[in-house]
Amino acid sequence: MLYSVTHTTTYLYHEQVSLCHNIAMLSPRDTATQVCRSSNIIISPLPEVLDKHTDFFGNKAVYFVVEQEHDTLSVTVNSVIEKIPLPVNAPVNTISWEAVRDMLQTSTGQYINEKQFIAVTDMTAPTTAISNYAAESFTPGQSLFKAVYHLMQRIYTEFKFTPGFTTISTPLSTVMKERKGVCQDFAHLGISCLHAMGLPAKYISGYIETLAPEGKEKLTGVDASHAWFSVFIPEMGWVDFDPTNNKIPDEQYITVGWGRDYFDIVPLKGVIMSSSPHEMRVSVDVKRM
Repeated sequence: MLYSVTHTTTYLYHEQVSLCHNIAMLSPRDTATQVCRSSNIIISPLPEVLDKHTDFFGNKAVYFVVEQEHDTLSVTVNSVIEKIPLPVNAPVNTISWEAVRDMLQTSTGQYINEKQFIAVTDMTAPTTAISNYAAESFTPGQSLFKAVYHLMQRIYTEFKFTPGFTTISTPLSTVMKERKGVCQDFAHLGISCLHAMGLPAKYISGYIETLAPEGKEKLTGVDASHAWFSVFIPEMGWVDFDPTNNKIPDEQYITVGWGRDYFDIVPLKGVIMSSSPHEMRVSVDVKRM
């Protein structure tokens, strides 16, 4: 299966900006279930400095600087991704969540990569309410896979998807209290619940293919970035869970990158020399080729 992804971000400034520094993390990385065949970035105005590199987590990053006056900044990334089918009826490890927790706590160098995703961040630090919520799924002796699957289902059924209710700075305590948010919030909540149980979890940033209603043509630019979380299960590796849609991500999911939380894999961030407000517009197209 081949997909093309076009992600365009446009900043409209209310006055001329003389300088901006930015980091774009919009090029999909290779994983066990996908290969990024090509990815190119188009920036307008043309940057005076452009440097491509790989960050600590292995994500593809582009640093660029625009040093000329401009009132609009446009960043478009075009990518082609080949999806690798998931194994059919792959065995599920039934190891208990306590066994995984204890194994990681007592190991030395064997699971060093996995253990770094146990550490909490400001965004994923569990509160008492979150810890209590997690404990309802992580009952004694329950398999890790079943416990996380149960947690995913509960977040999907007990929280309402409400665009505009939260921003990326809204604390999880508010999401937990109001029981609503968006995919980033639900991914962070899942990660926080796993941290509360002493387990590792990744924040995954990417896209999901959406289909138009039968008989109607899909509109241009209506797709959006998506987020979910991943859990390390011995013998299975990192297993993804999407609480927003209550499913194990399949070939319709395209991974851009991952980190401990959203701030490790922000699609586009930077600073500008200006004191006036600005407007941001984002257009995303995910198409099956």
